Amino acid sequence: MENIWLNEAFKGEAPNGFQGQVGWQSPSNIALVKYWGKQGKQLPQNPSISFTLSECRSETFVSFEKADKFGFQFFFEGKENPAFGAKIEKFLLENQAFFPFINRLTLKVESRNTFPHSSGIASSASSMSVFVMGLLEIESLLVGPSTGSGTLDLCKASNFSRLASGSASRSVFPKMALWGATDCYKGSSDEYAVSLENDIHPVFKTYRDSILIVSDTQKSVSSRAGHGLMEGNPYAPARYAQANENIKNLLAALKSGDLDTFINITESEALQLHALMMCSNPSFILMKPNTLRIIEAVRNYRNETQIPLCFTLDAGPNVHLLYPESEAEKVEHFIKNDLVTYCNQSRWIADHVGDGPKKLP
Repeated sequence: MENIWLNEAFKGEAPNGFQGQVGWQSPSNIALVKYWGKQGKQLPQNPSISFTLSECRSETFVSFEKADKFGFQFFFEGKENPAFGAKIEKFLLENQAFFPFINRLTLKVESRNTFPHSSGIASSASSMSVFVMGLLEIESLLVGPSTGSGTLDLCKASNFSRLASGSASRSVFPKMALWGATDCYKGSSDEYAVSLENDIHPVFKTYRDSILIVSDTQKSVSSRAGHGLMEGNPYAPARYAQANENIKNLLAALKSGDLDTFINITESEALQLHALMMCSNPSFILMKPNTLRIIEAVRNYRNETQIPLCFTLDAGPNVHLLYPESEAEKVEHFIKNDLVTYCNQSRWIADHVGDGPKKLP
């Protein structure tokens, strides 16, 4: 299927004297129903739903200037990072049909994260979505905003972000997002994510996410490699069917505010993700002993207090604790008194559901 935004791509080049700088911040997100397995060109094997975070974000400035040919530099936290810069440059050149105006521009990207590396936060989601927001603003300076309303088209931003990092497609929307075509939600697509903000109960719009840093070492297997191993995983077909069923049930729970169903699906999805890793060939285990100790402690705490606290995991050992804002004081007391002993250097991050990308002054 031809990508619809190819038809809208600016065909010309920047005029002489075209230069300036744009700045954006964009958050990471944490998936509840997990995306694990790809098809085609960066398309999901099953739909996914995520919370958009607030405090864990990337902040990026893109300086641009008309030149004789394309040029690119990438700086991370004040230091040039040629390795990551090469990945972004490769993404741009492979998708040049969407960004033809870069042919005669030099770009200098200066980026930083508000969260530490290897902290269980999807840095590719925030870093690639924020870069795409900047790129689309540069395009808008040439041809006008794509929506005609002075704002950038978030579905278009999601589509471009998806080409760089699947999870980045969800980071451009506030509160919650759904990525992947499903009969359960009108307008859903494999090409881009859609916002769920107007279809969720108010309790979820202020949900908390406390991220417990069990380990800060780099993962032994990248997420990209993990996705690839799903092609030979004997449980993949059953997994995709289960994910679609969970999407249907979670959408209903999100709308009604059914916290019991929310907890059951969220925790089951987290454990299924890691079970799939253990069943890959070659298999791999990303959880650590303290990951399991935290999970056990969280379940015991929930049973004893009836507080609707649950966990989820990304493709790594660190644990995201999800709970309503009304329970924040009690849960944070539990973290500080019982769970930090399982954290690397007692580190954890207090975050909450957020409002998506924002332009920087």
